[in-house]
Amino acid sequence: MNIRTSKPLDRRTFLRGAGTCLGLPWLEAMMPQGASAATTPRTVPRLGMFYFGTGMNMRQFYPDGFGQDAGMSRILKPLEKHRGRFTVLSGTWLDKGGGHDGAYPFATSIARGEKQTASPDQLAAELHGKETRFPSLQFSVKRGTGFGSQALATISWNRQGVPLAADNDPQAIFNLLFRPADAAERSQRSDEFRQRGSVLDAVLADARQLQRQLGHLDRQQLDQYFNSIREVELTLRREIDWADRPKPAPDLKGLGDYEQAVAPEGNGKFVYDTYARLMYDLIALAFQTDSTRVISYVVRTELAGGVYPEFGVSKGYHELTHHGNDPKNLEELAKVDTIYMRHWSYFLDRLASIRDGDGTLLDHTMLGFSSGMGIGHSKDLLPTVLSGGSRLGIRHQTHVELAARTPLSSLWHTMVEKMGVRVDGPFQDSTGVIGELTG
Repeated sequence: MNIRTSKPLDRRTFLRGAGTCLGLPWLEAMMPQGASAATTPRTVPRLGMFYFGTGMNMRQFYPDGFGQDAGMSRILKPLEKHRGRFTVLSGTWLDKGGGHDGAYPFATSIARGEKQTASPDQLAAELHGKETRFPSLQFSVKRGTGFGSQALATISWNRQGVPLAADNDPQAIFNLLFRPADAAERSQRSDEFRQRGSVLDAVLADARQLQRQLGHLDRQQLDQYFNSIREVELTLRREIDWADRPKPAPDLKGLGDYEQAVAPEGNGKFVYDTYARLMYDLIALAFQTDSTRVISYVVRTELAGGVYPEFGVSKGYHELTHHGNDPKNLEELAKVDTIYMRHWSYFLDRLASIRDGDGTLLDHTMLGFSSGMGIGHSKDLLPTVLSGGSRLGIRHQTHVELAARTPLSSLWHTMVEKMGVRVDGPFQDSTGVIGELTG
């Protein structure tokens, strides 16, 4: 029997030397003194929301039959080895979805053009973000927000209904997460912190003075302005708090080259297969190093893009969805969807290979994906799948038939409750937590 007499290692222990540092994975030495090997370590839950724009070929998506032994469809065949770690949900719909505006209500149930509210990932970030360098991260195949267009690049919204910009550059994301700042950058950042702080103080002082002279509606408008400033303040304070804490240096053995990574709007060297692996590896690394516990990712936007030369199909994804029952269009649509599911299977492989607490990273991470439409631009028959989270209380059944027109928000409702977010009263248009996943 091994008996430890020293205090347990801190969860955020770093190895330092030669000007660098290495973040440690979870180790038994991090357990409290006197704890036995059977002691269950603290569970850290993670949440990921993923959007596949323009639906999928639902004629070849749903498994054959229901329950644990349902047969894998053509599109989902790459997930066969992960049976028991995911559940396909048939019957989900998006009341304000369909057409090409589905990314807007995807996470909030609120239609394009209406005032948005906090998305589920941001509710989880409010609870868990206090413990991580980044409360949440937003990724996308398209940079920015795309707000106002149909090709929305983000599915994350703050409490003021403001879309949160996404990043699509693997190299930039890697640097943000893991590359340490040099002395000059730290000095510049310190000066910027002081400048930005003094500007915010001045703005708040002026705004409070002005508020006394305004009517009721204008004061409401100014309150929204205050909330935006408070968010900037919180972000500033977080940056100051984390500025001198070393970033983790993860083990990149067997992973892609982030120094040579190319973003989608980069040059002719862009290959989507390489890009997909780099992005999914980044998500796994961000979760593994506890840099964040909440991530959203627009894997495919509406309308533009969605297919790449190496896919070997004749048309863009959107054009293929207007299939006209042409067998060739439907065949190529299914081919593209299967490629995306191969990438998803790779992602699950990565998470399942990483030890975390009393299981794997996949066991402690819930990953929900769907779209703003099904086939034929409908708002029902959505391609909805929940992966992972078995140690968080998710009971997978391969394929579950929900009641017709079960709101997609019921999946988000289930996930945020498993993240420990307290839901008082109605949650969007959810009909409640999905009991088939939690019973």
